[in-house]
Amino acid sequence: MDYSLLLADFERRHDLSGWPRQRTVHACLRAAILGGRLAAGHQLLSTRALAHELGIARNTVLYAYEQLMAEGLLLTSRRGTLVAQVALPAPAGETMERPASALSRRAQALTGIAMPGMLSSAFALGVPALDAFPMAAWRRALDRAWRETGPFEFDYCDPAGLPVLRKAIADYLQAARGLRCDPAQVVVTNGTQASLELCVHLFTDAGDTAWIENPGYLGALSAFRGGQLRTVGIAVDHEGIAPSADDWRKTAPRLIYTSPSHQYPTGGVLGMPRRLALLDQAEQAGALIIEDDYDSEFRHDGPPLPAMQGLAPAAPVIYLGTFSKTMFPAMRTGFMVLPAGLAEAARPALARLPMHGRVPEQRALAAFLASGQFLQHLRRMRRLYRERRDTLLDALDRHFGASAAVHGAGTGMHLSLGFTDAAWRDDRISDAARAEGIAVHCMTRHETGLRKTAWTGLLLGYSQVPALDIDAAVERLAGIARNTPV
Repeated sequence: MDYSLLLADFERRHDLSGWPRQRTVHACLRAAILGGRLAAGHQLLSTRALAHELGIARNTVLYAYEQLMAEGLLLTSRRGTLVAQVALPAPAGETMERPASALSRRAQALTGIAMPGMLSSAFALGVPALDAFPMAAWRRALDRAWRETGPFEFDYCDPAGLPVLRKAIADYLQAARGLRCDPAQVVVTNGTQASLELCVHLFTDAGDTAWIENPGYLGALSAFRGGQLRTVGIAVDHEGIAPSADDWRKTAPRLIYTSPSHQYPTGGVLGMPRRLALLDQAEQAGALIIEDDYDSEFRHDGPPLPAMQGLAPAAPVIYLGTFSKTMFPAMRTGFMVLPAGLAEAARPALARLPMHGRVPEQRALAAFLASGQFLQHLRRMRRLYRERRDTLLDALDRHFGASAAVHGAGTGMHLSLGFTDAAWRDDRISDAARAEGIAVHCMTRHETGLRKTAWTGLLLGYSQVPALDIDAAVERLAGIARNTPV
């Protein structure tokens, strides 16, 4: 090896102006090793010999050798100084054979979970009518909040959220959803997903058992898998979660995730006897129920059932809510209501966790709730969504007829469409529709456990689809369904 040529070539290819000589020699040898020009096992010259060949001080070479040894690139033996065996980086343009191998086991467990996309397309799920949001009123609330926010509030705020917002949320939930809560039980988060992950962090250990509806919400599955919980899919019937006696006996849970007011994705509504029974069984098992009340504000047919959290004193329920559906997703604001005892116990842990911030936005939201503008907005959205729901039902009846049956249309922002023809494959129809720009999800891809679910069909979100566009979109979807190979 001609080290003088090696060094000259390195200096020609790099701008080394201002570099000390010892740094240059170290970088040159390091690049040669990592680039494969100095192969594993290659014996380098002694420090004295290399210094003589390069015409530099021996201490300069000593520095370079010591640095490379500290980095694990050189080693010493009776033969002298040798290049160590190292895993060389892949050449430019090449990819790793298994790119997922760099991820943790937690992250790899999430890679197979499909998340929503195509949010601006017809029938996308969970997207409110953003063009109908009262932006002018919200800007005024923000402007006022910024004027009222003093410099001392730019520091880290209460990890559970701004007290004025927590009070406004508690007041709203008591009046609208029948919750038994006070502001001390409310925790403001960055949305439902953050709330779920916080539940896992605060109330479970790796290996604990968590129940989730099957089919169910994949975001909850993601949170449970990320927390290394043993996840058990519990069958869903026409009302919602339906655990059997065997489920309680063989897989007693620590957490039970459910969406009783509008089961996601089927749309079922858990009746009062079933709610009370689940509360009683959870208390006997020492389990916590996570009640995801994601879109219960939009009840189209009759009054909504009260939240499970308020049905019994000290109910073992963690109530989750979000403003992504009632306001807009970019707000990234949700909340959870903890049982009183757990709220007090969790406060020290909350102070150590990254939590929701943005004091002016929280202050603006509190004012929006307290002023009545939020309720006015909800009333307008209920009328709008009911109109779009009715238009969708008419279109489905006209274009699908007896080929499909609607479920879960009485509440929320989406309904499910079950197929009466067993030969229709919901996954293939979903893929074909998405290729045509229609964002429908299929029921079978919401399976959350090892047991197969009997539910098949499509999920149609209607809240962000103008009524005038619905009939044409359904007609296209029906054509795709009938022409997709079985």
